[in-house]
Amino acid sequence: MQRYVRAKLHGIRVTGADLNYHGSITIDAELCREAGLEPLEFVEIWNKNSGARIATYVLYGEAGSRCCILNGAAARTCQVGDEVIIASSEWGSFDDIAALSPKVLTFKDGNAIDERIVYRVFRNARGEFDMAIETDAGAPLDVSSLVGG
Repeated sequence: MQRYVRAKLHGIRVTGADLNYHGSITIDAELCREAGLEPLEFVEIWNKNSGARIATYVLYGEAGSRCCILNGAAARTCQVGDEVIIASSEWGSFDDIAALSPKVLTFKDGNAIDERIVYRVFRNARGEFDMAIETDAGAPLDVSSLVGG
């Protein structure tokens, strides 16, 4: 069994930080549902501004609010406006993750969705593990432009 990315919100901006709240991260329920993040699911959060890396669990926020609020101790790891990456994971085999096709949402100002991306993993003609990054409509994206080379 290996651990694989299951869903990801990439570049969402922090809209609030509430130290005096029971720990977690509150995220717009619409965004969670679209990416496949479930209530109370543990996620990792990576702050692109500070480099801080934490783990906590998801609370659904108001649908359509575009909120991303760090609560409790997690509130100490970021500032309003910081860009973060939120990723969930799943344990399984290569075949399990190939069947899943993890979803990734990227964001522009106001936490509006910019792109809907799918990570597709498969075995190539030689039987080796391989992957493609595609739009949600199945159009290929240039991997080098997304991963720096």
